[in-house]
Amino acid sequence: MSLDTLKSAVPEHAKDLKLNLGSVIGNSELPAQQLWGTVLATAIASRSPIVLRELAPEAKANLSPEAYRAAKSAAAVMAMNNVFYRTRHLLSDHEYGTLRAGLRMNVIGNPGVDKVDFELWSFAVSAINGCGMCLDSHEQVLRKAGVDREVVQEAFKIASVVEAVGVTLDAEAVLAEFE
Repeated sequence: MSLDTLKSAVPEHAKDLKLNLGSVIGNSELPAQQLWGTVLATAIASRSPIVLRELAPEAKANLSPEAYRAAKSAAAVMAMNNVFYRTRHLLSDHEYGTLRAGLRMNVIGNPGVDKVDFELWSFAVSAINGCGMCLDSHEQVLRKAGVDREVVQEAFKIASVVEAVGVTLDAEAVLAEFE
């Protein structure tokens, strides 16, 4: 189970994804914890069993137990927050924005890893889940912490490629039933 196995599973018609997967993960300049936490959190957010099955063991091997748990926590809390805040933002009635959320999000305040890493993983998950409010919020926290735009872009590049590989491989698994 590995990045190489996942790349070899990408069909020829999606060769660009195979190449991009190799470059955004294999040639990333992010520190290992930021990289593999982003990979794990986005693999979870992709909802693709194939992608998660292949990338999770490698992520686990490259992360401390605390970082592994925190990346899973980022995916979990953002799955909730992205739906909540995206819905609140999309509703025409802006009064919902004045109401107390009333949702527990304690892990954001105490993720068990460097706050910047957790914010980066939360940002990447928000990219997959398409929550503009969360993207803006996490990007602002990252930028205030001194994180360069190039690092932020690395996170959403990883998110976009992991998501695309998941969509492609899951579709291929279904389409194979008809061949």
